[in-house]
Amino acid sequence: MAEANNRIAIVTGAGTGVGRAASHALMAAGFTVVLAGRRLDKLEETKKLGENIGKSLAVSADMTDPGSIAALFAKVMDVYGRLDVLFNNAGMGAPPVNFEDLSLEQWQSVVSTNLTAPFLCTQHAFRIMKDQTPRGGRIINNGSISAHAPRPFSSAYTSTKHAITGLTKATNLDGRMYDIAVGQIDIGNAATPMTDRMVAGPGVMQPDGTMKQEPRMDAKAVGDAVAYMAGLPLDANVLFMTVMASKMPFVGRG
Repeated sequence: MAEANNRIAIVTGAGTGVGRAASHALMAAGFTVVLAGRRLDKLEETKKLGENIGKSLAVSADMTDPGSIAALFAKVMDVYGRLDVLFNNAGMGAPPVNFEDLSLEQWQSVVSTNLTAPFLCTQHAFRIMKDQTPRGGRIINNGSISAHAPRPFSSAYTSTKHAITGLTKATNLDGRMYDIAVGQIDIGNAATPMTDRMVAGPGVMQPDGTMKQEPRMDAKAVGDAVAYMAGLPLDANVLFMTVMASKMPFVGRG
């Protein structure tokens, strides 16, 4: 890794939720964090909330646009000249409709954001990390509990998160020759705007078709875990980590 005062990280989807929590945790750990996402107002909010924590730069970037992704990494190189950590966090889901009613457009939107964008971001990171001095870096992918088990009506999201596991393993292998360590964090029920529905009204659908509210955890626990993974020396790696609400219905048959 670079010197402690010159470590650069990119967090995609940094405007809210896990992305914001991870950005602040990385800033607290001494990284300068490039906050990437579609909504500049949310990125600036993350930046302002972290002013007393550490350094950051807000860069508007659309993860569905390859040109916008390329411009993000070009901006990082122009401003900082290196990249030490990439957290592929940005993601989305499709509406919870019957599988046979999911449109091709809805499917492709999720694949573009959740799978193609991390692929492209990782390619850009590889090109930077393999040629910089000191060489190498770390890439962390947001996998989700859905990388292990689906919820009802989540075929697009679950498929992409299973695919992220394959991307993590393959790029971990391909990155070895360049001192690039790749790992994955699988998150369950972090308290973010995306999971507000879990504690509102009837809650979320269970495998047996019933509705139930589910326990959540503070997203800070996830941010701290990302910062731990990011701070490891490059001869050590967390390949997979699961951080979940202790009492959520995942382990067992409930």
